[in-house]
Amino acid sequence: MPGPKHLDPSSSPRALLGAELRVARERAGLTQAELAERLFVSGSFIGQLEAGTRRMRSDIARQIDEVLQTDGFFARNCGAVAKSKYPDHFAAAAEAEALAKTIREYAPLIIPGLLQTAAYARAICRAYQPTATEEVIEELVSNRLERAMLLGNPTTPMFWCVLDEAVLRREVGSPAIMAKALRRIMTLIRCNRVVTQVLPFKAGAHASMGGSLQLMHFEDAPPLVYAQGNGTGQLLDDPAEVARHSLTYDLLTANALSPRESLALIESAAEDYEHDEHA
Repeated sequence: MPGPKHLDPSSSPRALLGAELRVARERAGLTQAELAERLFVSGSFIGQLEAGTRRMRSDIARQIDEVLQTDGFFARNCGAVAKSKYPDHFAAAAEAEALAKTIREYAPLIIPGLLQTAAYARAICRAYQPTATEEVIEELVSNRLERAMLLGNPTTPMFWCVLDEAVLRREVGSPAIMAKALRRIMTLIRCNRVVTQVLPFKAGAHASMGGSLQLMHFEDAPPLVYAQGNGTGQLLDDPAEVARHSLTYDLLTANALSPRESLALIESAAEDYEHDEHA
C-alpha cells in the first residue's frame, strides 16, 4: 500500500493531515484510544486531530511519526497548518470555531468577535495596541471581520451568547459606534440568526467571574472549551473540564434575562447612545 502523499498547503492542509493520520493509524491497527495512550494524550485529542478541529503541534507530529512509523511525514507536513493570522493563544480556537456546529459564548467585557462591527473592532484593536500603525490595526480588523463571516451562513453555526451588562454599558469608541454595534446585534437577533441573553448587574456574583468562555460542539469530533484571559487562552478537551464549563454556561443562562427581555435592554442601551450622540 503506498504511503501518505505530500500535502498541498493550499488545499485545507489541516483537514488533509487529519485524514492522513486516520489512514496511518488504521493501517497500524490502532484505535484512537490506543494511539492516544502511546502519545500520552486523550483519545478525544486524537479524534480532534483527525477531524481537523485541532492543530497538530510539531512535538506531537514527531511522536506520531515514531509510533506509526511514517518516516517523518507528519513532522514534515505539520508546518503547513502552523501558519495563522491570529495570535498564538487564539489561533487554534479560531480554527476550531470555523468548523463548529454550535458555539456558546459568555462575554464579560466586550462584544464577541463574531458580532462586532468594523468600527467597534477598530476601537478595540486600537485600545489594545495604542502605538500600532494603521496598517497593523486594519489587518487586525480585517481578520476579525473575516471571522464574523461565519454568521453569513443562515443556520450554521448555531451561535448563543450571554453578554454581561458591562458589554452594553462600557462605551467603546464613541456613542455612535456603540449604537451601531448594538443595532447589529439586534438585527441578528430579529432575523433569528443568534440567540442572545444579557446577564444583568443585579444578578450579582455568578459562575464565570474569572473571564470569558466559549464552548464549541462539532458534528464528528468531541467538544472543546476555550477559556480566555488578558492575552492568554486555553483550548480544553478533557471531558471533565468540558462538563464543568458546560455547567458554568448553564448557570449563566439561568441567571440571565430571557432573550426577549435581553433584546429590550439592548435596544434601550442603543437608544441611550443615540441620544448621547445627538445631545
